[in-house]
Amino acid sequence: MSLLRVLRAGIGATVQDAGRRHYRRYGVTPAGPMDWGAFETANFALGNDPERAAAIEVGPGGIEISCEATGAIGVAFCGGGFFWQRDGADLGSAARIFLRPGERLAARPGSGSFAYLAVAGGLNTPVELGSRATHTRSRMGGIEGRMLRDGDVLALLAEVAPLAEGEISVPWLERDSSPLRVVPGPQDDYFTPAALETFFSAEFRLTPTADRMAYRLDGPEIAHKSTYNIVSDGIAMGAIQISGDRKPLVLMADHPPTGGYPKLGHVARVDIGRLAQLRRGEPCRFVRASLEEARSALVDRQGQIATTARHLRRLR
Repeated sequence: MSLLRVLRAGIGATVQDAGRRHYRRYGVTPAGPMDWGAFETANFALGNDPERAAAIEVGPGGIEISCEATGAIGVAFCGGGFFWQRDGADLGSAARIFLRPGERLAARPGSGSFAYLAVAGGLNTPVELGSRATHTRSRMGGIEGRMLRDGDVLALLAEVAPLAEGEISVPWLERDSSPLRVVPGPQDDYFTPAALETFFSAEFRLTPTADRMAYRLDGPEIAHKSTYNIVSDGIAMGAIQISGDRKPLVLMADHPPTGGYPKLGHVARVDIGRLAQLRRGEPCRFVRASLEEARSALVDRQGQIATTARHLRRLR
């Protein structure tokens, strides 16, 4: 059996697949990757189905693994501008390689917060409610519903012949400081016109309280017209809630299924990864986008990611 052993697991490392779908009505959080674009890119580089294959989401603490197999294992990594090394030799920030028995692969943080390490065929961790995604608050998915630890062993789902090595050119994952697109609603009418203008013109910064459930932003206050309580309704990733403290709270991958604060808008899915990659204290801005604009941008991005395997070049 081909295995990957975790030699050093930095904080935030978990097993994730595309997420636990169709269970929010029962109070189950989807989980899944924080940066779906980087997650899918790593899987497409190997020919994996990104809807089913589980990979390692590497958090701000980095990771180091070793290959324990009788033959080579194909892996791909990208996201967050992390720095990767195989047995001490630099590999860049995005590549498809094969690990031979005994070789070590290490990642240390770069410009962002999350990187993804996919393996050919995907990881073989327990399936719970149709998904391998880790949700630590409910102790569901991954390895015992927790972050990865030193000494953990991860089995591969299938024995897949490794593909040719190469660096991956991923312009869609490069740092981009342009404003994040936001589709207003469904409760934008709970805010004064002046408050909405402030939100779409001001600069906000990510606070230290940000985690996989939500990113709390600091900046000017966003005033409600009157109340900030609503009847709880469904929540999607990217929802921007404004509670009693008048500061934006953007719901992320581990968001609760429902919430009782008005939602000014939703960060467009195409830009969720850029938001997820912010580090504590970094700034961001927002710009209005129509539903049609957000959908068109998403389709274009998905088309780019689907061509990942054609963006490989010789490994330096």
